[in-house]
Amino acid sequence: MNSNILVIGGTGKTGSRVVKQLQNRGINPRIGSRSASPSFDWDNKDTWVESLNGIEKMYVTYYPDLAVPGAREAIESLTYLAKELGVKKIVLLSGKGEIEAEACEDIVINSGVNYTIVRASWFNQNWSESFFLDPILSGEVALPMSDVLIPFVDAEDIAEVASTVLLDDNYNGKIIEITGPELITFKDAVNIIAKVSERTLHFYDISLEQYVDGMRQMQIPNDVIWLIEYLFSHVLTNPNNQKISNDVENVLGRPAKTFKEYAEDTVITGIWYPQKTINKK
Repeated sequence: MNSNILVIGGTGKTGSRVVKQLQNRGINPRIGSRSASPSFDWDNKDTWVESLNGIEKMYVTYYPDLAVPGAREAIESLTYLAKELGVKKIVLLSGKGEIEAEACEDIVINSGVNYTIVRASWFNQNWSESFFLDPILSGEVALPMSDVLIPFVDAEDIAEVASTVLLDDNYNGKIIEITGPELITFKDAVNIIAKVSERTLHFYDISLEQYVDGMRQMQIPNDVIWLIEYLFSHVLTNPNNQKISNDVENVLGRPAKTFKEYAEDTVITGIWYPQKTINKK
């Protein structure tokens, strides 16, 4: 059945999974993306009204991250418009330990609209669907801060929590912090991927300056470089990010997925094998 639920970022890492979770419950949400009909484009406010028309609940992700310049203004405009158009509840995906993201949270919290904030740690899927994939494919992984412990969380867990709190008003007015069930380092993650994929992966500990210089040489867009440098320099080093939360289990009644479980599920797809990647082109 069609519903009055909008998933902004409905083709992204968590949004696409939230859509699938809702569909599994017999709900057909409206997808908020530039390719959808009606289209939703963060950079074109004219698209917002039609996307929000008739919507009562919405899941909101901001690309690439709530910490980037301009995110706060966009969230403020969207939240104001949502309230004006009769949206009753907003579930906002936020980043754990991001001061700038918390400023966006405050806008939603103080809007007068029912809300649930979902604060997530770094995604497991960064290794298979994002900026850590290419180094894994090359077999040469060079990253800074190799000794920092991170409670990587799975995007499937994020989506199941988000879809649950979206539908269950018992979570209104709450901040849910979701992490994986363990603390591991970048080097640990690479070793786990190497083991399950039966590949030789070399890990190199480099400085943040070297990492940023490498991104510039690869001509990665400046806004992406800014975000990654910010995440490494401010978010990873935040002591709050090195704490495990039990909120996945509290909401879903089951433990969060471990990184090894994620790796074992992902290796089956073939995404970590360079030859298979080449064959798909």
